[in-house]
Amino acid sequence: MNEKKSIGVGLMGLGVISGQVAKVLRDKGATLAEQVGCPLELKKIKVLPQDLQRPLVKEFNPALFTTDENEFFATPGMDILVEAIGGEHPAFEYHQRALSAGKHVVTSNKEVIAKRGPELLALAQKNNVSIRYEASVGGGIPLVSPFMFDLVANRIKGIYAIINGTTNYILTRMAKEGADFSAVLKKAQELGYAEANPRDDVEGIDATYKLAILSSLGFQTRVHPADIHHEGISRLSSRDFRYASELGFAIKLLAIAKQDDKWIEVRVHPVLISEDSLLAKVDGVYNAVLVEGDLVGKVLFYGQGAGPLPTSSAVIADVVSIAQDILLCSGNRVKWHVKPITIKPMAEVVTRYYIRMTVADQAGVLTQITRVLGDNQISISACIQKETDTSNQSAEIVITTHPSNEAAMQKALQEMEKLSVVKEISNFIRVEDL
Repeated sequence: MNEKKSIGVGLMGLGVISGQVAKVLRDKGATLAEQVGCPLELKKIKVLPQDLQRPLVKEFNPALFTTDENEFFATPGMDILVEAIGGEHPAFEYHQRALSAGKHVVTSNKEVIAKRGPELLALAQKNNVSIRYEASVGGGIPLVSPFMFDLVANRIKGIYAIINGTTNYILTRMAKEGADFSAVLKKAQELGYAEANPRDDVEGIDATYKLAILSSLGFQTRVHPADIHHEGISRLSSRDFRYASELGFAIKLLAIAKQDDKWIEVRVHPVLISEDSLLAKVDGVYNAVLVEGDLVGKVLFYGQGAGPLPTSSAVIADVVSIAQDILLCSGNRVKWHVKPITIKPMAEVVTRYYIRMTVADQAGVLTQITRVLGDNQISISACIQKETDTSNQSAEIVITTHPSNEAAMQKALQEMEKLSVVKEISNFIRVEDL
């Protein structure tokens, strides 16, 4: 057993997450020392020049802070680097530098893990150190560790995840208030739930990074964000929520990963799910991940997916785990197992569909539409006329289908758009049976 008197921690950044991590290391020092077996000592904090003006800086010893990365990496006694600056660069290079120098790494950075995780884990293995990233997915919800350890006896069949709090807040407000996307987004920005530039959230990019991590772990393979089909929520209308509710559905931005004997499918997009399902009841900024294994069946992980308190909880847990390994002289227990696997093209996905369209209010319209769908081997489950506008002689109809092939549906949509009786295909949403 290692006789170290303390474990040194270096912190990169002083934003919302890293600032909270610094405070937990300070305020819970005695409790963490009991868990580890020796004190965790905050050695140095790497900040940008403008960060030195933050009020939090005054709460710590000024000698802790540096704006010089070389000084930071040269700090004596730094065993663990905690990175919470976000983005692929320069975080990736900082991770490489730390691991190559024999330092362990803890990160909350979903993008760098989703894009460069296998490289970093291989480098950690080479240098007999660890890289932990529990906080990169789901904030304070334990997800990465269960996939790595607790569920390894299972063959994971499916992962269904609400893993972006911003979009879930927006969709919840749209459903409950009957408001449109732009109005709710503005409110979310005012409340601090959405960034000034919300693109990564509302276009499904953030959820794509997180699904890449979870599906890579769950299926023990390599899923890159570029492999994942993703769509955002900006085209959803208050009408879609009203009609979905009438049909017994809720609308969620869902990250989906499934596995069968031939391939896996990975996709992020809005879906209609039964309002009786567990995920349909996940509202506001909360996250939830439903995992289906061959042994454990279906299990649900639920909690706050973002924010300084829950995310710092996950970061500190990783720090404590690594510190315990250091004292026990155990090496890197974490490895990204990679087996060859084929990712199903989006065109081959089979699911049900919801289509909302505006058509001419005249006889024979449904005959033309059903002919197009039938020619593409798409069977209608229900067709309902919702609203009629006598001023321009149009009607709005909603169609739901039985399970159909994505390529066939896309072809049918293109053909229906060309029909003279179809004024507009207003929306198209997949339906997922959980």
